[in-house]
Amino acid sequence: MLLIVPIVVLSILRYFEVGPFANLSWWWIGGLFAIAFVWFEFIERMLGLDKRKAHESLEKARRERVNKAFKK
Repeated sequence: MLLIVPIVVLSILRYFEVGPFANLSWWWIGGLFAIAFVWFEFIERMLGLDKRKAHESLEKARRERVNKAFKK
């Protein structure tokens, strides 16, 4: 997510030609999109980050169920 926000901001600034971003090449922004794509499609899977996030959310839901069951 930290990679997507700057890409969107840069795209908006370039589109509306704000300040020094008016002369920024679209290739830089396209390159950042390509880097984000490679990161989310390949590198994150190789490092197991996508599975870790899913596992953490399931573990959190399980803890909440257990806590709710024992608080009665």
